[in-house]
Amino acid sequence: MRTARSEESGNGTLTETSEALAPQAFPARITERLRYADTDRQGHINNAVFATLFESGRVAFLYDPARPLAPAGAQFVIAKLSIDFLDELNWPGDVVVGTGVARLGRSSLHLDQALFVADRCVARATSVIVLMDEATRRATPLPTATVTALEAMLVTA
Repeated sequence: MRTARSEESGNGTLTETSEALAPQAFPARITERLRYADTDRQGHINNAVFATLFESGRVAFLYDPARPLAPAGAQFVIAKLSIDFLDELNWPGDVVVGTGVARLGRSSLHLDQALFVADRCVARATSVIVLMDEATRRATPLPTATVTALEAMLVTA
């Protein structure tokens, strides 16, 4: 079984190690149902669907009504997404999307995510999310309350 660690290599992509990775390493998790329409000609889940699954996890993480992160007049936008495909996904089934904070910047955060099928990691993703002022359309600093909330959501992997 292939697994990955949360550290990035010099080129910004996640690298594989023998360390086991579990969904519990991620402070936020959602479950998504795979659809037959998600398959490609080879019978796998299409690679573009992996990005959509990661998006679902990011949106659930960033816009959880129980833990609002973006202040009024600001919203989160994605600046970078990198996906490492570790194993194939097949229909039917459910996928657990784990999401957590890898690090924080002045106006941005780096998310670490993973997709799991039966506790088997099939993909990893890193993304850079920027807090944008809706009026100026420019990056704006993360408020102290947001930083405090995000620090509690650090990935333990």
